Amino acid sequence: MKPIALFRFSPTEGPGHFGEWLDAQGIPWELIALDHGEMVPADPRALAGIAMMGGPMSANDDLPWNAPLLGLLRDAVAAEVPVIGFCLGGQLFAKALGADVVRTANPEIGWGEVTIPHPDLREWFGGRERFTTFQWHYDVFGLPPGATRALTNAFNPEQGFVLGKHIGLQCHIEMTREMVDSWCHTGANELPSKSSPAKQSADEILLNVEARLAALSRVADDVFSRWARGLR
Repeated sequence: MKPIALFRFSPTEGPGHFGEWLDAQGIPWELIALDHGEMVPADPRALAGIAMMGGPMSANDDLPWNAPLLGLLRDAVAAEVPVIGFCLGGQLFAKALGADVVRTANPEIGWGEVTIPHPDLREWFGGRERFTTFQWHYDVFGLPPGATRALTNAFNPEQGFVLGKHIGLQCHIEMTREMVDSWCHTGANELPSKSSPAKQSADEILLNVEARLAALSRVADDVFSRWARGLR
């Protein structure tokens, strides 16, 4: 089987539970560390799929890998190579498909509920109508042409989209305990001392974190399984 190309943009935002799931399924993948200067592949047809993780930069930043990656994503859709993006990865995917990525008036950090508004798309999420996910973002994407809104909430209406065999997510369903602890440490200056509706304190993020992560991983497993049906 061809490998999945997994793009990393920041050393603190690696494959997480997605990498664990791929390994458990015996699905080969290769890490492309753009944060270490590795190159974007030229031909998506050499790949089984494409995954993009999160990162602190904006999809609008003029970075060396930005234009080649956007081109690869457009070519992947044309070649029916499945794409999945998490947070920054979802924003980059939306941008490649023609949507705008903008600064939000309602940045989100911590745990929060999202809903699946279209019954036909609930199969991507194990039949669920809603679930609690993890957020950490300041930008948001618009809905790409031809895509369907897959997730939404009260703070930012575009939380996820599906386009055929492809999915872009604003939230982080790939979280592990190590990632939560790391982000609370490296991003401590971004966390409020007291929680607000969209931004949580470190104490609230870490409250019942193991149970929250276990529930989120069950959702993620359903999403990954549905996405993997399209692997080439």
